[in-house]
Amino acid sequence: MFAIIQAVGWPIWPLLLASVIAVALIVERSLSLRRARVVPGDLLDKVLADLRQHGASADMINRVAKHSPLGRVLAAGLRNVNSSREVMKESIEDCGRAVLHDLERFLTTLGTIAAISPLLGLFGTIVGMIDIFASQGVGGANPQQLAQGISIALYTTGLGLIIAIPATIFWRHFRALVDSFVIDMEQQAIKLVEVVHGERRS
Repeated sequence: MFAIIQAVGWPIWPLLLASVIAVALIVERSLSLRRARVVPGDLLDKVLADLRQHGASADMINRVAKHSPLGRVLAAGLRNVNSSREVMKESIEDCGRAVLHDLERFLTTLGTIAAISPLLGLFGTIVGMIDIFASQGVGGANPQQLAQGISIALYTTGLGLIIAIPATIFWRHFRALVDSFVIDMEQQAIKLVEVVHGERRS
């Protein structure tokens, strides 16, 4: 592998950097976007039970807000539990936009890496081909040397695709995951509003 890197030269370094960043982002997002961490299944039931028994105290609201991203959304509604339905919904929506921004963190970078990696690979191949043909003498090209040079130049294109394919897969997976989390949070927040305003029992 090190011999390939030496043979290809400097055009491979941006690809190696992109691959390291992509792996780091995939690992970080995989750990951060776990359903149990983002949208805990039993949180709303606990919040409603606590609300019925003790009311929306500042301590309870702060505890819910620190629990998870869903907790932040529910806490925004609990802070306005004595306000009208519209005010409560607006506060939840405002907080929801901030939570969505946090959930989508680094996804733009991962999508950019997925998009530009094949282009970086193609750029490296073109640079390599230019160097190969520029180094050929006027007396003609050595076919064996030319074939070896072309194969080395194509390494960057292959590496670019190797980076882009999994990056695209994970980017689309994380986007779909965030969308499902947002829908789940919206449904639970609506349920909280309806229960608080007596439109729903549980």
